[in-house]
Amino acid sequence: MMKLAAVQMNSIDGDVAANLDRIERAAAEAAGKGATLLITPELGVTGYGAGAVIRDLAEMADGPIVQQLRRISRDAGIAIIAGFAEREGSAVYNSAVHVDGDAAPTVYRKSHLYGDYERSLFTPGEPSTRLFEHQGVTCGMLICYDVEFPENVRRLALAGADAVLVPTALPAGWSGTFITDHMIQTRAFENQVFLAYINHCGSDAMFSFAGLSRIAAPDGQVLAKANSADETLIFAEINPQEFAISRSENTYLRDLKRF
Repeated sequence: MMKLAAVQMNSIDGDVAANLDRIERAAAEAAGKGATLLITPELGVTGYGAGAVIRDLAEMADGPIVQQLRRISRDAGIAIIAGFAEREGSAVYNSAVHVDGDAAPTVYRKSHLYGDYERSLFTPGEPSTRLFEHQGVTCGMLICYDVEFPENVRRLALAGADAVLVPTALPAGWSGTFITDHMIQTRAFENQVFLAYINHCGSDAMFSFAGLSRIAAPDGQVLAKANSADETLIFAEINPQEFAISRSENTYLRDLKRF
């Protein structure tokens, strides 16, 4: 069992220091309230709508941004998932990193880029299964648009994930509201996993964000949610054993026929 925290935040485009400071304050507050893992939004370290400057801010997975996140994690005593721009050679990826103090980081690269904006900045990662254990819970990561393809969540569930953790940068609008109000809970239910979907709020120079971060349970109920406008921390207890009945009654993974 773990206590999960998520910060819905309004990142400042191109200001890595300010965004890391915001994450540090959220980490301290979340840890103070008993959480052991904090999730932050997609590209929360650089700002999502920073444009071409994101490529200039991209760093290797062992670079200063990740080292700073590891320090924040160590000082606050809480693991962190944060979105950043990752550079490897000439390629730049839209990535999320899981850090937990001095433990080796786990990096996930977004495989399904959304729209011309992302495709102009990033190389898509290969669909991949990145799992880590936290407080007895097996966790996997996706980023934003990835979760809208059911195959991605199903792949993690079949690999043994109890929880799928998803930094996002969901724009405001009717389709975004449909995703948060219906799709996230459906993905959780059809795979019998917890699903955390954590967004930006407010606006940057290019986008207005939906907010509406939420954490859903395997039975489809929403354990925690944020409104559309405000920076906030939300919390949920993640205990797979509490949903054993749901998993015994909704045996999608066991009954799946491979085509």
